[in-house]
Amino acid sequence: MIEFFEVLSKAKTVRKELVEALLVAEQRLQMAMAIEGTVAIGSVAYSLQKEPVIQLDSRNIMGVVVPKITSEAVRKKMFERGYGIIGTSAAIDEAADAYESLLDKIILAAEVETAMIRLVEDIDSTKRRVNALEFKVIPELKDTVKFIAMALEEMERDNVVKLKMLKGKSERKAAVEEAKKEAEKAAEAAAKASA
Repeated sequence: MIEFFEVLSKAKTVRKELVEALLVAEQRLQMAMAIEGTVAIGSVAYSLQKEPVIQLDSRNIMGVVVPKITSEAVRKKMFERGYGIIGTSAAIDEAADAYESLLDKIILAAEVETAMIRLVEDIDSTKRRVNALEFKVIPELKDTVKFIAMALEEMERDNVVKLKMLKGKSERKAAVEEAKKEAEKAAEAAAKASA
């Protein structure tokens, strides 16, 4: 859960930094266009020799797989940009640097915001499951427990009645046998007395 709140606070700051970097980059690009002109800016933009390499990995936060985006060589040194240093002004260098910084922020924002979206979707899914358990499954199980308890109580009462009936029957049988024994004893005693 701590990781979720870390991602949340990071998402807030990353979005703010992204907007600020975009404003700075746009301002520097406008300045470079005013100084050098649109054609020179277009020429410098087409001179890019190596595109940045972006790698996608994944990591696990609270059981949710979220992307981990890493990039190589987004920010370049001035002589690695592919255009002549002598033929351009510092305004173009500043604009290029601002847009490289902006690209770094975009990559970070993509990672953090995608992680937030996946975490929120998983939290919503979990919330739906909890609600289903709380309002559907658990009440049904409680009703089933009550039904089973009542059925067991009824069976117990039936068993008590059957036991009482068996006990009464065995007591009557024992009384009849006792009476037979006493009758036999009395008959034997009468036979002995008459003999």
